[in-house]
Amino acid sequence: MKASARMGAALAGLVVVGGAAVYAVPVLLDGGGGSAADQRFGGRPGTTEPGPAASGGGAVSGKPFTLVATGDIIPYPSIVQRSADDAGKAGEYDFRKILAGVKPLVSAADLAICHHEIPYGRPGGPYTGYPTFKAPHQLADALKDAGYDSCSTASNHTLDDGYDGLVRTLDHLDRVGIPHVGSARSAEEAKAPALLAAGGAKVAQLSYTYGTNGIPLPAGKPWAVNLIDQDRIVADARAARAAGANVVVLSVHWGTEWQTAPDQQQRELAQALTASRSADGLPDIDLVIGTHNHVPQPYEKINGTWVVFGMGDQVASFVPADKLRGNQSSVPRFTFSPSAERPGRWEVVKAEYLTQYSDMGPPFRVVCASCAASDTALPAAKRSEYGRVDRQVTEAVTSRGATAQGLEHATR
Repeated sequence: MKASARMGAALAGLVVVGGAAVYAVPVLLDGGGGSAADQRFGGRPGTTEPGPAASGGGAVSGKPFTLVATGDIIPYPSIVQRSADDAGKAGEYDFRKILAGVKPLVSAADLAICHHEIPYGRPGGPYTGYPTFKAPHQLADALKDAGYDSCSTASNHTLDDGYDGLVRTLDHLDRVGIPHVGSARSAEEAKAPALLAAGGAKVAQLSYTYGTNGIPLPAGKPWAVNLIDQDRIVADARAARAAGANVVVLSVHWGTEWQTAPDQQQRELAQALTASRSADGLPDIDLVIGTHNHVPQPYEKINGTWVVFGMGDQVASFVPADKLRGNQSSVPRFTFSPSAERPGRWEVVKAEYLTQYSDMGPPFRVVCASCAASDTALPAAKRSEYGRVDRQVTEAVTSRGATAQGLEHATR
């Protein structure tokens, strides 16, 4: 049973900590200190949910849980049209069939995280593609149906439809009951407590982007989108930990598009963040999950912490031959278990990846390539196509020695 079902309605999602982290902006938004962290973890306003003990974790009993993440969701106009065709009714959009192929994988995880790259447009459209995206809000219903427990929303496209688009997107994620992190409708929301729980662990997630494609943050709303700043990320992670988080997961929108190798910024930031330790010598961040690059990038264990430099796009439809790798992605799956040596901490005891493919069809569908490559019920040509994708994604994922570090290739 998924963690969200076990928790009930009181817990609303992954934690947003520290308000607006700022990259290349001289003034940081105040917040992220001890009292603010205590408030954020002290229970959601308007509920009777208690906050965890502010002891850096404390001695907490628990059991293993699995966390699955998937890459950037970018509904290009052709995908929006496919959802309209699948709905079969004028003015309606249904993305559920598009995601049906990965629903078993997502819904089986204790925690499943998506990356919501783009904003929703106004009801009825227009819905647009590159360079400023707007998608139908019915996508939120399909994400809920697929089994996602939360979505990160900090990306270079978060402000494609301005602050109104940001608000519209979060409103619809709220409507279907999917928690979100990385963007906010108010300064209060940017600091508001929001947690996921699995296996007895309180899981906090941080979410930041390198920028917003030159679109300025809304006037008077510096907290609207979390932007990358190394010091702020560390401070936010420590505030989350001090306030009771047993696991801290970082979603970060970074890197160079169409480049399978991590760039210098990714490598340096990953090295610094995974090296960051608390006063008792324990890591501040337990897992780093990267998005933005369009193509699969390597996994690597750095300073004892797994870093997924880039998953690639989960929902995209690139047609030019030189960009077909943009239809490929990886799906990390990490099993966390209570640490026998570090009371109150959970640690990764199993690291896996699956491969995923935006199959142009027709009809367009997202499939688990590593799951389907050996499915004898499929035509031989289709199995061969999925097998090729699986091999290419595997090459990228393991290019920095992840197999020797314990990463396993899963097929279901």
